[in-house]
Amino acid sequence: MSAPLLRDVTLRDGLQLTGKVLPVEQKIDVVRKLLAVGVPALEIGSMARPDLVAPMANSLELIAALTPDELAKCWVWVATPRHVEKAAAAGARNFQYCFSVSDAHNRANIGRDTETSVAAMPDAIRLAHEAGGEIQLCLATAFTCPFDGPVDPDRVLAIANDPRTDGAADIVLADTLGQAHPGQVRALVTAVRETTVPRRIVFHGHDTWGMGVANTLAAVAAGASMVDGALGGLGGCPFAPGASGNTASEDILFATRPDWFTPASLADLVGLTEQLLTDLGEPNRSRALEGARSEAEAFEWVVR
Repeated sequence: MSAPLLRDVTLRDGLQLTGKVLPVEQKIDVVRKLLAVGVPALEIGSMARPDLVAPMANSLELIAALTPDELAKCWVWVATPRHVEKAAAAGARNFQYCFSVSDAHNRANIGRDTETSVAAMPDAIRLAHEAGGEIQLCLATAFTCPFDGPVDPDRVLAIANDPRTDGAADIVLADTLGQAHPGQVRALVTAVRETTVPRRIVFHGHDTWGMGVANTLAAVAAGASMVDGALGGLGGCPFAPGASGNTASEDILFATRPDWFTPASLADLVGLTEQLLTDLGEPNRSRALEGARSEAEAFEWVVR
């Protein structure tokens, strides 16, 4: 099983529940340090309304401050064609068009039913391509909904096979609440791979029930080639009661061991994570970070 590409989502999903707006200069520093360590992809912000998700208020400023080469590795969360327009005007080229499989969560999160989001996707795809960029189809609540409970996999497949979602380079399957187990993840990723148009499959997991790394590995084994994580396990959805932090980037990397990930790069990530968590007043949820600060001095991954 080859190592998947990690997309670190600290600056979007990771910050959503913190309630604190990091200065643009600090966000730029996080982006550049993550890229320097070797993290291949980042999610850096959102076009969500700042009165509803305050930590995303300066996302356009962040996009505008980054270079084209940096932005080529960065993704921005969007939910409408207008969002794509605004982000593209600032310089973004990679767009994650996200809506929920369940109507109840889509209304809570985006303010419309799922069908309305699907109907608008062709315009979002067109605008992304006109900007010379790529767009992902991101399906939140692909496993469970905080309001409606379990989500029928056939509903996920119906959206994935809807011709209005053609043109998306990737499909993101999000365990928004962290309630899925590895068998479910393996089955859904396999079904998407076998029954929908060929495209990269991305898995976005949360660690609410302690299954974050296990679910990530199950997704990779079933065909996902990109996975999401956040430093220190930060994050969660403000419109999904019961959602907790993302699967920690450090834990995913320690489990999957991409070629660029070394004890030295882990040490760099540990330092970055600890400083960020201190600034935010947030607890660490990464077991790998805990291990890196242990007293097992004979182990090369321990950070001294």
